[in-house]
Amino acid sequence: MTARILTPARLVTAAAVGLALAGTPTPALARPAAAAQCYDRSAPITYEESRIETPALPGGTRVPYTLVTLGGFTGFVEQLSAELCGARSAGAAEQLLRRRGAELWRTAVERAQGKRWMGSIERYDDRPLYWTRLMGTRDLRQWRPAFPLSDVRRAALLKTFEYAARGISSTDFPRDRKATRVLVSGFDPYQLNNEIRRSNPSGASALQLDGQAYAVGDRMVQIQAVMLPVTWSAFNAGHVEDAFGPHLTASAKERADLIMTISQGLRGTMNIEQWGGAWRGGNPDNNNEGTAELVPSATTWPQLDPNPEFIETTLPHQQMVAAGTTPWPVRLNPRLCEWTGNTRPDPTKLFCHDNGPSPDAQAHSGGGGNYLSNESMYRSNRLRLALGATDVPGGHLHISALVYPQDPLVILDAAFASDRAQTIEQTVALVKAAGAAVG
Repeated sequence: MTARILTPARLVTAAAVGLALAGTPTPALARPAAAAQCYDRSAPITYEESRIETPALPGGTRVPYTLVTLGGFTGFVEQLSAELCGARSAGAAEQLLRRRGAELWRTAVERAQGKRWMGSIERYDDRPLYWTRLMGTRDLRQWRPAFPLSDVRRAALLKTFEYAARGISSTDFPRDRKATRVLVSGFDPYQLNNEIRRSNPSGASALQLDGQAYAVGDRMVQIQAVMLPVTWSAFNAGHVEDAFGPHLTASAKERADLIMTISQGLRGTMNIEQWGGAWRGGNPDNNNEGTAELVPSATTWPQLDPNPEFIETTLPHQQMVAAGTTPWPVRLNPRLCEWTGNTRPDPTKLFCHDNGPSPDAQAHSGGGGNYLSNESMYRSNRLRLALGATDVPGGHLHISALVYPQDPLVILDAAFASDRAQTIEQTVALVKAAGAAVG
């Protein structure tokens, strides 16, 4: 399936050239009286979810509500909120959340690929999906149904909705033996305390890639994509392994031929990271949490024993570089940082270089650091190796970071939209080049 591409000149509507927030009333999401009665708005929510209501700009404008409205998702939020109040059992709620989560993901993908026109913000924008999904999880935490609901059951319902709304529940490939199957992941926006307008081009790229199919000679390459959260707790709970694992087992009828994790990296470069490291630096995530430690094992999936300190990419990086994509330079990044001689975590003994791991290396960071992006590469490929899928190429792509409109009250302008679209289209081209190189 080929998405209709908008040229830079058509990327931004006249309204979007100056989508300003100053003096604009915050859109209100209606809460029917019946629905309001089944929510306890004083109940605890996550730090990430608390940003929904926090005025982040002068005048009290709530950017999350604005983006949901501009994306055309207001009706989804209101309907899900009302339908939860109508659920008469946990089983009915589970069916509802699975269905609505899948609908949210499918709608966001169709909107991103130009197959569905909705809202007034341009189609490359990933932010409406992020905030819509977050409003759903917030409502789930504060939902007080008429029937008993344990914390364990509520957590299971949250997982059902999250997995469906992130595409994790819908990574179905054709079973055609001639098809080459590529499974990729992107990320939610992050660092929202510093910039509430944050977008993530890797997540936006995942929306463009999901379900794409293209011919390479006499075979078809099929792509499926998922969106990963930027929380250490979700990684601890196995989100990465649950996304990739079903397509890496030897018995899988829809076994992947290539896996790739993608995230936002440095400005102005597309880095194929040569090394993923076993250490998480502990920088705060979207829930403002983080602890420096070794990457924990995934308890529900096979694991290597012992865990490798570094895992090297097996992506077809030469073909990806040779594809000649633009506008940003593409390179294999060999950088890593390590401790040697059992000195972790002594900062005075840390050594960074481009020569590959030392024989007694203890990982500090791969080329892409030691945040969740590095960990997505490490976890997915640790699982790939543990499952014996050594014939499946895997690795990580860091793509160019975005530059936001200089005016803090402008949510989108032509320069930002064009820059993001070009980065996304280059990412799509690199994934397709990788898919063409295997099979």
